[in-house]
Amino acid sequence: MVELQKVNEALNNYIRPQTFPVAVKMVSSASEIPEKARMPKRDLGLTMPVCQGIALARRLGWLMAMGEEDMLCPLGTLTLGLVPAKKKFLDGSFNVPFWVESQEVRAKMNQSLPRLEYGRHSHVVLAPLHRAGFEPQVIIVYGNPAQISRLIQSAVSATGEPVVSSSGGGFACGAEITVPILTDQCQFTVVGGGDRAIAQTQDHEVAFSVPASKVEAVVRGLEDTHKAGLRYPTTSFLMYQAQFPPAFGELMDYLRQSD
Repeated sequence: MVELQKVNEALNNYIRPQTFPVAVKMVSSASEIPEKARMPKRDLGLTMPVCQGIALARRLGWLMAMGEEDMLCPLGTLTLGLVPAKKKFLDGSFNVPFWVESQEVRAKMNQSLPRLEYGRHSHVVLAPLHRAGFEPQVIIVYGNPAQISRLIQSAVSATGEPVVSSSGGGFACGAEITVPILTDQCQFTVVGGGDRAIAQTQDHEVAFSVPASKVEAVVRGLEDTHKAGLRYPTTSFLMYQAQFPPAFGELMDYLRQSD
């Protein structure tokens, strides 16, 4: 994997994200948590969803670690494999998510929630990329659609294969963390639900996740596509003849006349 400082510099040079890229690592025991990491329940007296932990890393630059005891959202806890997927979750008995039309639909969504193996990990560690003293499994970048399109172009440039993602209007942490770990593929995520209401993700923001194995290729793609002429901010094409109302042409002709 490329040096994280180089990754951070490339993202800042070519993407210019408004918030810090976030390095993510799932760990198997508390002994693997970085010494300076904040844990929501222990250090803040709070429990919170995973998306809020990501927001603290990307907006405030905090190094965060979250285990089952820190979790407020059951869906984030499930997708990271910190609790088991039990029968009444899988059959939609609980009104989570609350915005679908029937238990049958809810069960279908819950059964398709991507999940890491239960019991394999104890905590998720989240850090702004420039502070990550560990090798991340995933790097998450939030940006506007134009910025995310540059990351998609960079991921596609070496393979010609499109970045294929899916969104259910919620469960963003699963799409951002779990899916890249399970598939080893880049993902873009149109976030919704708690990520916007609680983690305060803005209307214009989309997320892009890069698994560790693809980071070097994406950085190389950023450099190569930039050299090829793709830019953020998007370069405007300005070599054309503009058209003005006729009065402007008449005035110009008048001004050019000799007295």
